[in-house]
Amino acid sequence: MNRPPRVLTIAGSDSGGGAGIQADLKSMLANGVHGMSVLTAITAQNSLGVQGAWELPEEQVRAQFRSVVDDIGVDAVKTGMLASASMVRVVASLLRTLPPSVPVVVDPVAVSKHGDALLGADAMDAVRTEIVPLATVLTPNLTELGPVSGVLDDRELAAKTLLEAGASWVLVKGGHDSGPESVDVLHGAGVRRTYSAVRADNRHTHGTGCTLASAIASYLARGYDVESAVGAAKEYVTGAIQAGFALGGGIGPVDHAWRFRGSGS
Repeated sequence: MNRPPRVLTIAGSDSGGGAGIQADLKSMLANGVHGMSVLTAITAQNSLGVQGAWELPEEQVRAQFRSVVDDIGVDAVKTGMLASASMVRVVASLLRTLPPSVPVVVDPVAVSKHGDALLGADAMDAVRTEIVPLATVLTPNLTELGPVSGVLDDRELAAKTLLEAGASWVLVKGGHDSGPESVDVLHGAGVRRTYSAVRADNRHTHGTGCTLASAIASYLARGYDVESAVGAAKEYVTGAIQAGFALGGGIGPVDHAWRFRGSGS
């Protein structure tokens, strides 16, 4: 039997299943690839917030990566919660061992949907210098764009700065904007393209960034070019947000199975 493309997520675990590794693997399955994981941290997390976070030792992270890559191989990688400057450097060193043909989608996760810090205060500089130059696609939201670029209050300049820092493409996500549409802007060499979707009237959006970045990585692994991969991922995450459901007493997750539920199967 033909195997599906292989996508590796390097990120933290969300015990509530709404974001992090759990969301990544659901998004990958829904978008036609085999998902694999390297955990960088474990969180105690639910719909109300993050109650605790514990970074894994460097040797465990390296062992997970080598175990997967050396035997199974990868067609694309997605990174999420990297927890600290030291973990950023560990992950960067591992990514540099991959062939240049393997695309890397970087979600520069800094805070959770509830506002809880998921990245050490000193770590964003390390992300800028160590991880950004390795990114095929960097996917900052408007909260992350300033810290990761070092440029405040100018989205175009921030994106340009990140491209000059080495990212091949920068997708500035507009989910935190107001207005009737959510507009994401993809920046590349000589390219500026927008992707728009009607904003869903739904507060249950936990895991949106993880889901989008993982979907982009999935489509890149399937052979899509970057612009097409972003478009397909945007369509998928828009449906997942629209179908997001209440879970617990706070913000519920997006629905990764919206296409299956919609088909009645």
